[in-house]
Amino acid sequence: MRKLRNIIHIDEEKCTGCGQCVLDCAEGALKVVDGKARLVGEIYCDGLGACLGGCPTGALTIEQREAEEFDEQAVHELLHAAPPAEPEPLACGCPGSAAMTLAPSSPAGTTLAAGPAPSQLGHWPIKLGLLGPQAPFLQGADLLLLADCAAASLPDLHPRLLPGKAIALACPKLDDAAAHVNRLAQILAGAKPRSLTVVHMEVPCCKGLEYIAQQASQLAGLDIPRGSIVVSRDGRILQQHLPWSRAA
Repeated sequence: MRKLRNIIHIDEEKCTGCGQCVLDCAEGALKVVDGKARLVGEIYCDGLGACLGGCPTGALTIEQREAEEFDEQAVHELLHAAPPAEPEPLACGCPGSAAMTLAPSSPAGTTLAAGPAPSQLGHWPIKLGLLGPQAPFLQGADLLLLADCAAASLPDLHPRLLPGKAIALACPKLDDAAAHVNRLAQILAGAKPRSLTVVHMEVPCCKGLEYIAQQASQLAGLDIPRGSIVVSRDGRILQQHLPWSRAA
């Protein structure tokens, strides 16, 4: 039934797709689609505007118009729905997606007398979309959800963050965020990592990786220590909250 009431309005010209409004909406009424915040459905929006304050560009406002009535039961069902299962990749698929554990070439913190620094990468594949929930290197791991650009921007990524960690590489802006949420939820539910730390750039759209982590944790029904690391465009760590000591 439609009636005149308050409901969210999204200015797509101002929206950067950062995902902060998704984190601020307790009802799950918003998600990022094709790089923009979208209303999942009118019945999920209570019109109270809890999502407004966190938007860095002022893209969100409350308007009064005819809309479907807010439905608390529908919200409950939405928030507690299980993530859809994804089919296992075919055996004849890309050979580069085969899971394997790697041995770093030298202990963390050491340097070579000559030549490049040793790799601290502990497994393959590393792209979130290629990781399987049952991969042995993910079981009980300290997992880094790492933005593509952050991996390229942080000059000491390998010795500083990778030793002893499993990583999942993704882009919150250009990738399919919904697919990432579902895959990460499957990994969290299946591998039950000790901790999850999001590493993203300082730019607003990259913060969408926090949204992916929050939504995936909610879908998986798993409450684990979570952390975050924010990287500047010139490769400095601006903020960090590390959960590893609490997870140990």
